[in-house]
Amino acid sequence: MRGPWKCSLPISVTWLLCLAGHWYAQATCPDITVTREVLKDGFHRDLLTKVELGTVGEDIGCCSVAIKEQLPAGLYVDPNELASLQQHNRTEALIVPDAVDVEAPEYLATDLVVFIYMKPEPRCTHCFQATLPVHCRYHRPTENDGRVPAALKNPEILIRCPESFPPMKCWKHSHVEAPCSVRTESTCHWNNVKYKPVNKELILQVPVGLKQHSSLVCAVTLLTTVLCSSLVLAAVCKHGHFFLVNCS
Repeated sequence: MRGPWKCSLPISVTWLLCLAGHWYAQATCPDITVTREVLKDGFHRDLLTKVELGTVGEDIGCCSVAIKEQLPAGLYVDPNELASLQQHNRTEALIVPDAVDVEAPEYLATDLVVFIYMKPEPRCTHCFQATLPVHCRYHRPTENDGRVPAALKNPEILIRCPESFPPMKCWKHSHVEAPCSVRTESTCHWNNVKYKPVNKELILQVPVGLKQHSSLVCAVTLLTTVLCSSLVLAAVCKHGHFFLVNCS
């Protein structure tokens, strides 16, 4: 009885120590939490995202944090607006693909992928935040309700820190390739980390027209077009100067 017990004791102790060490590492590992909020109403909204890296005692100033956001066909971002915001150092984002048809309706558009590069929050030493202006596309009219939902999935959180940064050893992550920044076309190695979302996926209610109003809208549009065209033609005939050119 003593021989088998002596042989199995080191294995059991080693297994228990490994299990305790793994549990302690997970218990002391800071959680990554993500909070999202949609600001404003109507067709033009602001998507505010805040990433909190937990109560980390390390210097996170050496880390870069980005969001990989996938927008459904019912939403889009304006490249010209993003360029203006980037010039004023307010929002840094990269659209994939970079060509966006801002006039296309929802049923003719495709999904967009946006990389948003976050900035440190001044009042929180371990927080990053970013605001992305999003716009709703025109949808087909509905029969019952004057709104249709546009769901925003939870984004991917990409972190790039030095290998010596302690929390990277306990955060669950996978390695991905993504653009380094908006100022370069090169790609970098990012860590796609697992996080704890504070709220579920966001649902935006997009205002749309009603099908029973189609006849009224078409009639009013046609009458307005005819009236405006008649006024323009009358003004041209009254105040315009015409010259007859002899082509012979």
